[in-house]
Amino acid sequence: MKQKIYIFDTTLRDGEQSPGAKLNTDQKVELATQLEKLGVDIIEAGFPISSPGDFQSVVQLSKTIKNCVICGLTRARKEDIDIAVKALESAKRPRIHTGIGASDVHIKYKFKSTHEKVLSQGVEAVTYAKKFIEEVEFYAEDAGRADSKFLAKMVYEVIKAGATVVNIPDTTGYCFPEEFGAKIKFIFENVPNIHKAVISVHCHNDLGMAVANTLSGVFNGARQVEVTVNGIGERAGNTSLEEIVMAIYTRRDNLLYYTDIKTAEIAKTSKLVSQIMGIPVQPNKAIVGANAFAHSSGIHQDGVLKRRENYEIIDPKLVGVEASKIILTARSGRAALRHRLESLGFNLSQSEINLVYQNFLQLADMKKEIYDDDLLYLMGQKKTGKNQKVKLDLIQVICGNKNIPTATVKISVSGKIKEAVATGDGPIDAGFNAIDKCIGKKYKLIQFLIQAATIGSDAVAKVNISIEHNRKTFIGVGTNTDTIVAAALSYIDAINKFV
Repeated sequence: MKQKIYIFDTTLRDGEQSPGAKLNTDQKVELATQLEKLGVDIIEAGFPISSPGDFQSVVQLSKTIKNCVICGLTRARKEDIDIAVKALESAKRPRIHTGIGASDVHIKYKFKSTHEKVLSQGVEAVTYAKKFIEEVEFYAEDAGRADSKFLAKMVYEVIKAGATVVNIPDTTGYCFPEEFGAKIKFIFENVPNIHKAVISVHCHNDLGMAVANTLSGVFNGARQVEVTVNGIGERAGNTSLEEIVMAIYTRRDNLLYYTDIKTAEIAKTSKLVSQIMGIPVQPNKAIVGANAFAHSSGIHQDGVLKRRENYEIIDPKLVGVEASKIILTARSGRAALRHRLESLGFNLSQSEINLVYQNFLQLADMKKEIYDDDLLYLMGQKKTGKNQKVKLDLIQVICGNKNIPTATVKISVSGKIKEAVATGDGPIDAGFNAIDKCIGKKYKLIQFLIQAATIGSDAVAKVNISIEHNRKTFIGVGTNTDTIVAAALSYIDAINKFV
């Protein structure tokens, strides 16, 4: 029978400790609501005694979240526990997460104490917390560098005192996977009352092995994993929620574990965390990075087009990503070129593809990436100003932090000048709305991309857009040193494709 792995999310506590990632209460509630929708089992809401703001956040999450355990962090001190208990009063399922250092380094230099005193302090904290809240989790900080025999003794004593979960953290990301797994195995073999608690692992990524160490912990008996969305956290970050979840899911036929995470919510959750915390996701980040399902090598593109599983072990839709991306570059082959041209409505013979491919390579050698408008140019479909029925004559915008973005537009439609004024969410949106007024129709924007076509402060802006008309997608491109003008030109270019 498969065993459940409980997902303990600490994005709002440990993740928030990333420099610059401070959250207010409203932001924590928004993220926690999405984490609940994602299906995490436990949300570590904060460290209540650390600040009035953190206390209030734990209070509010306790009132708002109903389907997850709400956890408050404390040190092994009565005053910390008292404040956490108060903050968690409204929680449907509250949990206290208390603990103390277990390694010789922490005991000697951080606490300036002894093994006996630290052990006693930890047991007292659990005993005290247990008076108020049933679910008490104990963390043995820096367990990765702790003496295994002392660690086993500590685990035994805190479980005896009432701990329902014991967290074995590799706080400094020091361990190798085999080493960390062996430590968890040692605990299971040397703690007589181990069956009375859930063993949890909380790994940091200082050596890039947080996910590997966490999985190693699971393979050796841990049934709770402590993770953050996008792997954010102290220093190099924590174990990545999405990587652990998808590792277990992808290898489900070989593993005896499962989680209750709704994987289709992963991409959405990742984007929300990145947006609210202001921490970009690196493009090559597993599962949620921009390149996670992108292919630019000709060999890979050909394989993916023949069958996705040739180079993708995860269907992007499983994590909430619409589809894989075929990125056209100088390394792309004929199969990828044919695929993209067919999506634009061109069905070519092999000899025609061979001819276009030579021209494609010449252009690809000069550009980092080839876009649909470049292919249209190669196919001789690029319309010139002479052929366009709709032309931009003038665009002027007023915007700023104290102005409503307003655009004035003059366009020529088959030689007849039309003028309109419109507002929008920003200067570009206002320009599009004014163009729509001139045309007399509102178009649905499908895609919008701004790039620097050249380098320097006076770079030419290149704007690519896609709009929908009669259930078909039309692509437009515009270039200008003024981004707003370039956007208007691209919008009009797309309209000209079907006018």
